Amino acid sequence: MTREISLGYVPLVDAAPLIIADVLGFAEEQGLRLRLERAANWSMLRDMLDQGQVAAAQMLSVMPVARALGLGSGGSKLETPMLLSLGGQMVGVSAPVGAGLERAGHDFGFSDAAAAVQAVAALGQPLRVGVPFAHSMQALLLGDWLAGLPSGMVELRTVAPPLMPEALAEGELDAFCVGEPWGSQAVVSAGARLLLPGTAIRPAMPEKVLALRGGWCEAQPDLAGRLVRALSRAGGWLSNPRNAATAAEIVTRPSRVDVAAELVERALLGRIVTDRAGSEHVVSGFQTFGPAELMCPMPEQADWIAARLLARAGRGGAGVESISRAAFRADLHAHFLRPVTA
Repeated sequence: MTREISLGYVPLVDAAPLIIADVLGFAEEQGLRLRLERAANWSMLRDMLDQGQVAAAQMLSVMPVARALGLGSGGSKLETPMLLSLGGQMVGVSAPVGAGLERAGHDFGFSDAAAAVQAVAALGQPLRVGVPFAHSMQALLLGDWLAGLPSGMVELRTVAPPLMPEALAEGELDAFCVGEPWGSQAVVSAGARLLLPGTAIRPAMPEKVLALRGGWCEAQPDLAGRLVRALSRAGGWLSNPRNAATAAEIVTRPSRVDVAAELVERALLGRIVTDRAGSEHVVSGFQTFGPAELMCPMPEQADWIAARLLARAGRGGAGVESISRAAFRADLHAHFLRPVTA
């Protein structure tokens, strides 16, 4: 019997597993019919999941751990039986800041995080830096990267990913860290200069997860298993570079992700154009969707996220492991994928 399930997403490249599972029939193979619900930002998607408007959602990897620690708004616990993607973050600066870095001799090498932050620090100016959500991997990566800058030099501002290029163009931001394709779109529409991929700060960090309300997997094990297997198959398909062009065309069809297919294809292949002059950098492992074993939410990943969140909140981390690991359910991942091969 075919079962319908509603899935929420924010229009980013890493929503691709949900879209591909629906369009290419991986969900249908599992006896599922997916109803994809697009949200404008992470606050909206969070509320849709909390209120039961969607059964599951593409979600920032940090959010389930933040909820487990009692940080942020929203009361219900969230848990994830699988990661949807690793990496895919982009760090960039506005055209004026980029021009200042160029005058100062920065080479925009796109791989040396230490050199890039030293160049930014040497400018000596306050920076308004956009992130998609307070409890996001982008915010945590920036916290590591910018840790040596003087106190008060950086002001983080929350901006929805699709609005990041516009905020940059209107002078509301000096820099940003956002998931693709919105970093590349900022180059096209706002003259941004891209400084680093997230992998230059920390490689292969969990970026998006499949998020469900706590206890849902145990209450609906058959449905949850079907969903995890469908998304795992989609992630495996996406991990093949030969499928990048087709994936980009599917993901950017109307009402899904509103950018040129070329930008999504480049992100899938790790071929990043960093300025309007067309400078291109190839980034190995820029964004990962599979194989299935890489998408297992590991306890040490939850521990790293929890430690960073607690440090930002000025709280100690005693006993945090049992709390944070309840959000990253490696046990469910192993159980649901046992019947299939990666």
